[in-house]
Amino acid sequence: MFHWQNRNVMKKISSLFCILAFTATMLYGQTGPKLQFVEQSIDLGTLYTDSLSLIRLEVAFINAGDQPLLVSQARGCCGTRVRSYTSTPLNPGEKGMVQLEFRLAPRPQSINRSLTITSNDESGPKIMRIKGKVLERKIAESS
Repeated sequence: MFHWQNRNVMKKISSLFCILAFTATMLYGQTGPKLQFVEQSIDLGTLYTDSLSLIRLEVAFINAGDQPLLVSQARGCCGTRVRSYTSTPLNPGEKGMVQLEFRLAPRPQSINRSLTITSNDESGPKIMRIKGKVLERKIAESS
């Protein structure tokens, strides 16, 4: 009888060890949600003071992780207005979008704006840079 009880205890210990090993393997292999921009930055190129208008952009991102991604906030800097963003959970591989807009003063300047997205990605907020320049158009003088 004593031998049979030891065997039962050994089976329970072995089962517990297998469950723990399996759980550790599963957790180790997962990366969680991961927000990744489709483009690393946006270059608006050269714009001219005499043709500036409201600039509207759509910034795409994907969930490159293996668990659902949830965006909690999207904010722009320097007068950049976030019109809307994907706030529903994105499954792995799904694409989300942020729509933003801003106006530029009609003067020569460098464009250096940013969009910051906060989500449940463990690596923290992600920043998209928007750059370019505004110049005065040189008009050919007529003689």
